[in-house]
Amino acid sequence: MSDPFIILTAFCLAGVLFAVWKGSTAERIGAAVVAVNIVLGYGSYKLVPDLVGILRFVNDGLAALVLLGVTIRYGALWMGGVMLFYAAQFSLHAYYFVTDRSDADFLHAVINNIDFSGVVWCLIIGTAVAWRRRLREARVSAA
Repeated sequence: MSDPFIILTAFCLAGVLFAVWKGSTAERIGAAVVAVNIVLGYGSYKLVPDLVGILRFVNDGLAALVLLGVTIRYGALWMGGVMLFYAAQFSLHAYYFVTDRSDADFLHAVINNIDFSGVVWCLIIGTAVAWRRRLREARVSAA
């Protein structure tokens, strides 16, 4: 494993753990979806390397669909950013799938990693906002 892979994975897991620890229901569901997406994404490389392209396409599509439901249910602003990043992610996979290009090239890796980092940043920012809102409401109700 390369250093960028380990750093990105650690960042994603830290973001998921932060959302589970300090987030509200929307952030915790989002964290679970991101965690499952990571596990299925990395697992597809080991279990079925011949189908990685299509499985990543389906994995990101299903994650975006579940997160769309969370967005509609909870209406959190950070989820709008996540939806935009997943739209870009889905488009990236669709482009490589339709043009029959190998997703093992450098451009795909860079775009994919920046995009998924954006998803995790949205999750972290959304968690911080929800946490601060709860602290503020607790101070107001205690006063």
